[in-house]
Amino acid sequence: MLYRAAQRVEVCVTLVANQYMRTPPSRFIKALQVPAGFDVADDRIVELVSSGDLVITADIVLAAAALDKGAYVLDPRGSWFSRENIQERLTMREVMEQLRSSGVDTGGPAPYAPQDSKAFAGQLDRFLARHAPPGAVA
Repeated sequence: MLYRAAQRVEVCVTLVANQYMRTPPSRFIKALQVPAGFDVADDRIVELVSSGDLVITADIVLAAAALDKGAYVLDPRGSWFSRENIQERLTMREVMEQLRSSGVDTGGPAPYAPQDSKAFAGQLDRFLARHAPPGAVA
């Protein structure tokens, strides 16, 4: 989905991970491999992100750091992180972490479902329509 959008709108997509990622050949798609380690990929993303960029992540701490740099942040289920909701999400993350460390089984997120993919695609398309470079087909 991201690869097709990058081609269609002619916008650069940078993927950052601590392992090799196979990507289609495209001048719009770049994969960066960073060393393994705690938050190494997240730190690199924060280093690279600029105001107005779109960051896609489910990581709340990374989302907060990207928002601090003026980025837009979308999770893979199609929900936006924002200045208005990030503190609540960070607080909830901390509460859940404390519960887990005290032995409480908090479960986890629901499995990724087709409606999540649809919501993500819709939000991505709306974002690209508003923020695509001049002359791009969004």
